[in-house]
Amino acid sequence: MKILILTQYFSPETGAPQNRLLELAKGFKKLGWEVTVVTAVPNYPRGKIFDDYRGIFKTEEKAEGIWALRYWLFASNSAKTIPRIFSMLSFSMTCLLSYPFVRKFRPDFFFVESPPLTLALSGRILSRFAKSKLIMNVSDVWPLSAKELGYINEGFLYRKLEKLEQSLYKKSFLCSGQSEEIVSHIKKSGGKNVYLFRNGVDVKRFEKPVIKLQNENNIKIIYAGLIGVAQGIVDMAKNINFKELGAELHIYGEGAEKISLENFLKENPGRNIILNSSIRREEIPHLLSKFYCALIPLVSNIYGAVPSKIYEAMAAGLPILFSGAGEGAKIISESNTGLVSSPKDFEGLKKNIIEIKNSNELRNKMSVNGRKLAEERFDRNKLIEDFSNELIKLKNQGQYPNE
Repeated sequence: MKILILTQYFSPETGAPQNRLLELAKGFKKLGWEVTVVTAVPNYPRGKIFDDYRGIFKTEEKAEGIWALRYWLFASNSAKTIPRIFSMLSFSMTCLLSYPFVRKFRPDFFFVESPPLTLALSGRILSRFAKSKLIMNVSDVWPLSAKELGYINEGFLYRKLEKLEQSLYKKSFLCSGQSEEIVSHIKKSGGKNVYLFRNGVDVKRFEKPVIKLQNENNIKIIYAGLIGVAQGIVDMAKNINFKELGAELHIYGEGAEKISLENFLKENPGRNIILNSSIRREEIPHLLSKFYCALIPLVSNIYGAVPSKIYEAMAAGLPILFSGAGEGAKIISESNTGLVSSPKDFEGLKKNIIEIKNSNELRNKMSVNGRKLAEERFDRNKLIEDFSNELIKLKNQGQYPNE
């Protein structure tokens, strides 16, 4: 069995889709699949092409044992709409140059990561050349998410993108989604074959959590991830003085809002907010083990979004301080693995920090619940094996729609 993964984001970049897709590729290879990745030259999250890849239009290499073809793109992490769109469109065009290889490789399945939505269209074109079955994996619902984040207004362009989205769902052999909300949206928008494929977490990378007693003056909280508009870290830093709460917030990451955050912290020291650089994927388990709880914020309810940091915190046995809404909030509340406050409800978040700081019993109960849930429902190795079995079953049964 052969699978080709088409994605704008991949290792050695850091981030949720990069980690998930790398683990997917490695997992399928371990299960006996032939796996190839077509991707962009690495540039995320700083929006600058990595030094080793500058001046390169096309290259072939092994990324952690996975064969990858890389193509140039216009790199940008700008919060402005035009540079972001041009960045997405550039790779959606250059990836089409993989046509000779794709046609020769002839994968059974052509797995394309969306967003960007235009890349799914490129995947549709390439999969037809290769006579492969297209799997459209939806990690964020576009253009709806773009509208919710303020990147695009509802108008002519939005309606065109919405029609493209619905057409791709209908013409894909299978649509997979990272949350129940995404799967529901795909079904309502015309997707015929739909599969829930959560991000999950490689639980084996995380040691079983030990009971932690609060013996220090400040409870240590970690945020590790993108410092962007959707996370609202700058507004949080402006509205919460962690020192007054007897807490420390340690931030690890990069992103479009990092410079603004750096400037604010320079002008307003003494708030117990410590800003660090991003860390490598393999460092995450050890880093998380040093903290008492994890902060995961979203400035608004982005339909279908379940931050992968939730699964990592659970595997590490960290209680979660979730500032957001939607499916992520539902999972945390129902499983009693953390405390939830509404987006931008800084007073509510302050109360939750104090509550989780003052109770060793509460923290340790949430720690046990989180680890158990990660092992039973969100173990990525099991999720990948189930997905592989589903694809093999569909191929063997000849369950392909007419194209």
